[in-house]
Amino acid sequence: MAALAGAGAAVQPVFAQTSLTTVSADAPTLATVEVSGGSREAQQRFDAAASHTAVAVDPMRTAGPLTQLSELLVGQPGVVVQDRQNYAQDLQIAVRGFGSRSTFGVRGVRILVDGIPATMPDGQGQAATAQLASAARVDVLRGPLAQQYGNAAGGVLQVFTRDPLPGGRLGASVAAGAYGLRTAGASIDVGDRQLGGLLDIAHLRTDGWRDHSAAERTHLNGKLVARPSADTTVTALLNLFDQPRAQDPLGLTAAQLRTAPRQALAVAYAFDTRKAVDQQQLGLRIEHRLGPRDRLDARLYGGTRGVTQYLAFSGAAANSAGGVVDLDRRYGGVGLAWTHTVPTASGLPLSWTVGFDADRLREVRRGFVNNNGTAGALRRDETDRAGSTDLYAQLDWTVSERWRLLAGVRSSEVRLAVADRLIGPANPDDSGERRYRQASPTLGAVWTVADSLNLYANLGQGFETPTLAELAYSVGNDGPNFALDSSRSRQAELGVKWRGGVHRVEAAVFDAKSRREIVPAATVNGRTVYQNADAVRRRGAEIAWMTAAPRVGGWAPRAAYTWLDAFFDSPYATAGGAPVARGNRLPGTARHTALLGVDAAPAAGWTVGADLALSARVFADDQNSEAAPGYGTLNLRAGRGFRAAGAEWWAWARIDNLLDRTHAGSVIVNDGNRRFYESAPGRRLTIGLRATL
Repeated sequence: MAALAGAGAAVQPVFAQTSLTTVSADAPTLATVEVSGGSREAQQRFDAAASHTAVAVDPMRTAGPLTQLSELLVGQPGVVVQDRQNYAQDLQIAVRGFGSRSTFGVRGVRILVDGIPATMPDGQGQAATAQLASAARVDVLRGPLAQQYGNAAGGVLQVFTRDPLPGGRLGASVAAGAYGLRTAGASIDVGDRQLGGLLDIAHLRTDGWRDHSAAERTHLNGKLVARPSADTTVTALLNLFDQPRAQDPLGLTAAQLRTAPRQALAVAYAFDTRKAVDQQQLGLRIEHRLGPRDRLDARLYGGTRGVTQYLAFSGAAANSAGGVVDLDRRYGGVGLAWTHTVPTASGLPLSWTVGFDADRLREVRRGFVNNNGTAGALRRDETDRAGSTDLYAQLDWTVSERWRLLAGVRSSEVRLAVADRLIGPANPDDSGERRYRQASPTLGAVWTVADSLNLYANLGQGFETPTLAELAYSVGNDGPNFALDSSRSRQAELGVKWRGGVHRVEAAVFDAKSRREIVPAATVNGRTVYQNADAVRRRGAEIAWMTAAPRVGGWAPRAAYTWLDAFFDSPYATAGGAPVARGNRLPGTARHTALLGVDAAPAAGWTVGADLALSARVFADDQNSEAAPGYGTLNLRAGRGFRAAGAEWWAWARIDNLLDRTHAGSVIVNDGNRRFYESAPGRRLTIGLRATL
């Protein structure tokens, strides 16, 4: 494994390459991380100088519908995934506080699927396009080494699709749940180890927990793996995502959250707020071993993405950008990495990697008047471009049996440009561009105190540019906000990893300082204007205790806790003139989050489990004038495997929010109408059935 987790990861995944599920010979189990070790990959993960979570995914035996990443990442240390229950806005994912202020999509956290970026060159990411029904593992990298992934890498999330099963397989699944949730899926594996493929398709429909929050989507994921020789692996990837309907109920005030959390606002009905997405993507990865000391990894990908979104206002003014956003995007990229192992007199490994990534995006952005849910007159017409070009190098040196050093640097250039095509007396030419450059060095070390105990430390610098969407609007609504600067951060981390028998403990303390943080100045009716704050600090600690998967008649507890102190480290004034005091909490972050869980196998073929998720209050605006109260939710699940009619079956059920606690699932930071809150669902039952042949 390239232990400097980051540099070149787009073409060479640096997380552990093996599923961390440990399955008893007696019965199927829920997905649990491996703690016993023994495999080469598990040893490499234990020895890595980084904090990261590796969550194994068993699409057959998971007690859930596998429709959202929040199902898999809940309770992971340092990671917060807020399920807005709003398919028009996607999940809100934060890693150690990076990404917590995103009002839509994923910001501050880079996302990759099978090594192909799901984060665009400008830093905007989408979590919904990861097909979890065919996933094998989800990794989350935290800390300074994540910044070697380049722009917007406060943390890194990577989804790995399973390889095709040699000999072939057929699979099918159905699920039904509260609030009109219905899912259905099918999969097929063909071929052998030399040439094999899989195709997985899933469909989802829901009426939504809240009024005016119905959604429908279809997702197809394909993977073809060819091994023409022992030294070469070629992987072709196909991903199709169609979401023709996702209604947006908008945010609620604190009073509305308490009294009627399922309501949608009248303005959401008046303008029929909603979003449609259509995305197609192809990817190709080639891994080739040149000899015993050299390896090449390459990637090539391209795709299209169309988005139509109806916002909660008309946008009829002559200088407005319109209340309907219409985007037509073309994107793609290439990457190449060369890894060389250098022989040393001691016989211990020394390797270096050099490479480059080049990613491009061209987007036609148009805006129309929202005539009560139908598109009217044209108000915006422009071509936006984003491009990133990165060069990187990394060194991994095992100095002795007890010490390992890592170093790396990534040089990045990001260019954002707007070419305005709608120019008139009320619409001056808004064309322009910005370029951002950053060199991101990292340095790390691992001390193997004993075979069961590792200590590590690392330092790093990184940056985050505005996205095209964040540049799109200015305070005076007079064109793009080219004054918006990039944010620069410095991070440090100390960590420890211990394993013994069936137990494993990992802990870390961290500190991150950001300058010119990109923050929402105001959000009104779904449109957000951004600005730079002077300084933000994130510091904290995290600890996780894990145990091996239970055998029949046994049980396995686990726990995770994160303390995050994220605050403004200098005063600043918002675009509207409101002062923000030094020491104010960073909105969208909870000081304390924890998860207590247990898995058990009461009888052959059975698994049961329970999770208690806890969160402290979360401030909703920079002034800390309002906050979503803290909460705790209890979730139960059970599954049973059996054979019938020549097939393997898995029946499962789960109850989420068993105690029916009303709470905010996420906050809309700095909402101008003080509608900060998106309510989380109440008690809900979901059942499902899967079969493989």
